[in-house]
Amino acid sequence: FIFLFYFCFSLFLLFYSKRLAWLFSSNKPAAAPALDNKPANPAPAKVPAPAPAPPKETAPPKEPAPAAKPAPKPEPPKPAPAVAKPTPPAPVPAPKEEAPAPKPAPEPTPAPVVAPPKPTPPPKPASPPKTADKMPIPLPKSLSEANTNGQNGGATDANGNASVENVDERIFGSRQSGEKGVPAVKDATQDFIRGESNAFIKSIKEAQLLGELKQDTMVDAAVLAKLEEGFAKLAASDSKSLLKKYLTKEVFDNLKNKVTPTFKSTLLDVIQSGLENHDSGVGIYAPDAESYTVFADLFDPIIEDYHGGFKKTDKHPASNFGDVSTFGNVDPTNEYVISTRVRCGRSMQGYPFNPCLTEAQYKEMEGKVSSTLSGLEGELKGKFYPLTGMEKTVQQQLIDDHFLFKEGDRFLQTANACRYWPSGRGIYHNDAKTFLVWCNEEDHLRIISMQQGGDLGQIYKRLVTAVNDIEKRVPFSHDDRLGFLTFCPTNLGTTIRASVHIKVPKLASNKAKLEEVAGKYNLQVRGTRGEHTEAEGGVYDISNKRRMGLTEYDAVKEMYDGITELIKLEKSL
Repeated sequence: FIFLFYFCFSLFLLFYSKRLAWLFSSNKPAAAPALDNKPANPAPAKVPAPAPAPPKETAPPKEPAPAAKPAPKPEPPKPAPAVAKPTPPAPVPAPKEEAPAPKPAPEPTPAPVVAPPKPTPPPKPASPPKTADKMPIPLPKSLSEANTNGQNGGATDANGNASVENVDERIFGSRQSGEKGVPAVKDATQDFIRGESNAFIKSIKEAQLLGELKQDTMVDAAVLAKLEEGFAKLAASDSKSLLKKYLTKEVFDNLKNKVTPTFKSTLLDVIQSGLENHDSGVGIYAPDAESYTVFADLFDPIIEDYHGGFKKTDKHPASNFGDVSTFGNVDPTNEYVISTRVRCGRSMQGYPFNPCLTEAQYKEMEGKVSSTLSGLEGELKGKFYPLTGMEKTVQQQLIDDHFLFKEGDRFLQTANACRYWPSGRGIYHNDAKTFLVWCNEEDHLRIISMQQGGDLGQIYKRLVTAVNDIEKRVPFSHDDRLGFLTFCPTNLGTTIRASVHIKVPKLASNKAKLEEVAGKYNLQVRGTRGEHTEAEGGVYDISNKRRMGLTEYDAVKEMYDGITELIKLEKSL
């Protein structure tokens, strides 16, 4: 019975000791906050040394007055010895009540006084194990600096750096004092976690993008095999093309695995015409505008060779048609020049070149060109004739006028420039048949001004008027370094080709001599019907060769001056 009585009495003291202690010791100094969350030891020594499991934290945050700050003690007369002991037998530390002491006090009992409201440093017991009660929160450097930058009067170390211990004290001490530091820390921690999460997600996306990019930039094994085979045949041939001259083994190995970013064009798309036709003069085409950059190691030396020294560091000058009235008739007597023609090529902005065009794009471009040209007035007014569904009589008339272009020669066909023929192709000419526009033949647009005789001034003026008028309605592809962009690198820059059909029988008796003399004036000699054709009846097509590194006016003037000299030389023989 006595044992049962003491047992029940012990339970009573265990559960109600804190409230009783608070009543009897409300004006005692808060010397032992370390005992706040300790289970109360009953007065009799019957209770064993190890305290039972601590009850749920009955911390004093709910205390309304500063007087509540001192924690209740189970036995008012014995608080000091319990605190003074540096290592209690088995203390159960409070998980969140006390903050680590930046300045450990050897005498905790008299230090905190209940009277002052909200003391800046909360009561700090000297009990070392208390630090282990709190789980340390790793804070980013930016957060530590933000909380220890002197904004809250935080302590600093000997080097002037904010004390991490002080940060910890403010974080956990604010829970007792009601400061608003915790929300700030919480927000900053959330920002840190959010930033880390975003960085992680970004790294995943970058890895995915890199994987997709790798997949997109991989050249098919069949394409590589065809490239290797074609390169071996070209190297073993007697081809005189610029392709063979500049496609060295080193350049080939460097470019064979590259593709253009947007249309995924490969080196095979660039050189397949030259691989199939060893008699090509140049042998390469640009399937899209990006090819000039991706495959620059091949294009740049060919451009420099063909266009008379236009280096990869050079920049094409701004467009300038000059004073059109300065040109006259190159053959006033009509003795040598049969006809004169000036043309330029243009690519429509926003579309790739022939090999990458879809049938829908061909038709869309044809519609835009047709509607644009139908708005021309005056000398340029005429009619557009689509090749699709063209009547036989109209077709024959265009053939007789030498206006109708064919499906394409073998050089263009092997370059994939004739797909979906005749869809999206058409011809426009004015009523006088001195102005033509070819739609989607080799380039998107070939704008041509021509007439019988040698009146270059009149022909050039007509062309300049037409180009300026069309460009107001249809934007053209242009590059700051290369000028106007075209399918063939020989037509870059001004894209201007001014030519005459001329008879010079004495000079032509030795074609090699004719080509040598023409070369001195930067002129190019072709057959009657253009490149890759023979002269018919001794009539040659002679034109300016350079189209880059000079203005449109200068390109036409080179032809004008060169033809004038050839006629003088022919007369002197």
